[in-house]
Amino acid sequence: MIRFTNDYSEGCHPSILEAMAASNTEGNPGYSTDPHSAHAHALIRAAIGRPDAAVHILVGGTQTNATAIAAFLRPYEAVIAATSAHICVHETGAIEATGHKCIACPAADGKLTPAAVRAAVAAHPDEHMVKPKMVYISQTTEIGTLYTLGEVEALRAVCDELGLYLYLDGARLAAGLAAGGPSLADLGRLCDVFYIGGTKNAALFGEALVILNDALKPDFRYNIKQRGGMLAKGWLLGIQFETLFRDGTGAFYTSLAAHANAMALKLKAGIAALGYPFACDSVTNQQFPIFPDGVVKALESDFGFEFSAKPDEGHTCIRLVTSWATPEANVDAFLAALKALS
Repeated sequence: MIRFTNDYSEGCHPSILEAMAASNTEGNPGYSTDPHSAHAHALIRAAIGRPDAAVHILVGGTQTNATAIAAFLRPYEAVIAATSAHICVHETGAIEATGHKCIACPAADGKLTPAAVRAAVAAHPDEHMVKPKMVYISQTTEIGTLYTLGEVEALRAVCDELGLYLYLDGARLAAGLAAGGPSLADLGRLCDVFYIGGTKNAALFGEALVILNDALKPDFRYNIKQRGGMLAKGWLLGIQFETLFRDGTGAFYTSLAAHANAMALKLKAGIAALGYPFACDSVTNQQFPIFPDGVVKALESDFGFEFSAKPDEGHTCIRLVTSWATPEANVDAFLAALKALS
């Protein structure tokens, strides 16, 4: 079975395994107070160009989102997000479980706009409703689309105008960086908080939360612990980001996603050449082609993928995802099988 199911079907980059093996019997202090974690934090600060950033590495994306949003919002405050946002549809109500409403807004191509933010704030005018306080976006989006620098700058401007925090979910941030989206330095000046995804870009697990707004920095480790996110063997998180950011620039981290994007774009070009449409124009490692149901059924005997939607009775939109480890031969095999069915 050749899998295009997700970008975390493989373990991790060999250099991470090597680094973890080399440190196996070192004897490190726990709870991310170790030298590896401190070095990883320093490397991330250098890559962002923000020596004042507070960096905390947690295990997974949902845990990071829920811990951060619960920490940064007062009990009656809410977060604005696209209807397709991960926190709205793929986190089992984790944000709502902390007592904070997700205000879901229609979003073209999965991207939230300043107009949508303004409308959400206007629709919640008084204390009989929740008070919008945070704007949540993800780079890349749930459908693989990319926020441009101008789009993030526009969201920053509306957040400043309306007194909102800007939070960026970076589970697939590497794919966005590799596709020419806003740089780490750009995000360092535009976001109040963002995280750098490891799980979906060659780490075994781990997401590095970067807090830039001074008002949000105090006592965050208390929140991590209370939410069950403080890993006793925290150096295992530190080592992974120490390796991914070993150059101090994020170039190695981004290069891994560049391969994933290249494999996805080869899939996209080959599928399009056979005349099949796509649900959206993704330039990153998630692609959403639409095939006749019979073609999908034939493909799923040899290839793993997720079902995204049913645009009509006779067609299915599937999601194909590539990773840092996707062999080009797997892409070629998929395209050959598709051609034989077309």
